[in-house]
Amino acid sequence: MARREPLGVWFEGIRVAEFRARHPWDLRCAYSAEALARWPGGVPLLSCSLPLQPRLADASVFASGLLPEGQHRLALAAELKVAAHDTYSLLSRFGRDVAGALTICATEPDERSSGVMPYTQESLEAEVVDLPNRPLGIHDDSELSIAGLQDKLLLVKMADNEWGRPIHGSPSTHILKLDDRQRPGLVEAEASCLSLARELGLTTVEAHTERIADTVCLIVERFDRRVAVDGTVTRIHQEDICQALARDPEAAHGRGKYEDCGGPSYREIAGLLDQYAREPEAELEKLVSVVTFTTLIGNADAHGKNIALLHPTVDAVELAPLYDTVPTALWPRLRRDGAMAVNGRWALAEITADDIADEASGWRFDAARARRVAVDTADRLRTAAAALGSDSPVAGLVAKRTNRFLSQ
Repeated sequence: MARREPLGVWFEGIRVAEFRARHPWDLRCAYSAEALARWPGGVPLLSCSLPLQPRLADASVFASGLLPEGQHRLALAAELKVAAHDTYSLLSRFGRDVAGALTICATEPDERSSGVMPYTQESLEAEVVDLPNRPLGIHDDSELSIAGLQDKLLLVKMADNEWGRPIHGSPSTHILKLDDRQRPGLVEAEASCLSLARELGLTTVEAHTERIADTVCLIVERFDRRVAVDGTVTRIHQEDICQALARDPEAAHGRGKYEDCGGPSYREIAGLLDQYAREPEAELEKLVSVVTFTTLIGNADAHGKNIALLHPTVDAVELAPLYDTVPTALWPRLRRDGAMAVNGRWALAEITADDIADEASGWRFDAARARRVAVDTADRLRTAAAALGSDSPVAGLVAKRTNRFLSQ
């Protein structure tokens, strides 16, 4: 068997670690001497599940979590002629631009080779049409990856407000999602919920829909990228909750990201915030608002891959802005139970403010305060939803659910 060279893990221009492959799917993290000398031991430099330490640590779940899931990973693997579980080969080829602030490659990254290829209207339309057959719009010069199951295209917003394609690991700034063919209107509903989340201060991302090649697309600003006035793009480190807890989403036949199949719970998210946040009380209060918002928009898909942590510094985390805010309750055939239980309740429509208060008390957060936050969040959400207009399906859904919630 050929020896697999370690993959370097670069953060802010420093080789902070390397991933060593015992098997293609079994990666171990070895922090560099420079990282160990520069930062205190125990900080969540790469991940809460990979605190800085001199010993080798199992990075398999974290590393795999940087790659797409399901059919999209199969397609990338087919492109390389490797197995879908060959995390090592997939990251070696597509790890230059991943979620967060890391760059993963066998040799020192050369930023001079990266760049942006402008799209014409025709080439962007062709890309969108072909996206179901070519995940992430991968080309021979693409070195990028992002988690998820939806059809997505990574874009760069250029100085003239035109779109471009990142090449050779250049950081993308936006994510384009195609509307769901089986559930038309899904991305428009998600855009509406993102606008509500912005009104409530639960997200910072800008999102809009536009029709490209006769397909409705949602274009979302990446929260893990910061664009300077001169167009320079800075990566901001983040990880999803499955990565932070080393919970394998592919377990339980691909349902390991849901709590009832072994995935993360709200209490475990609260535990991470309590341990690593600079202001744990403020972050736990925000988590109460997130739980309330998720309940009231009827989002049963807020699982461990759809909630994330930002790493504003190497030693601290905070809740990331909300994303993937799909009101699944608008589609009767989709699941009705939440991805995470609230005070032991799974049915989103049955969760009350008292349930949220009792749930928060299990995080060692004051129950009375949590109830006030939940009620205030619901009240502000009801007002924000009314501004969407009477013809908005999301407005009707949220009005019904918030009225019931506030009357209980």
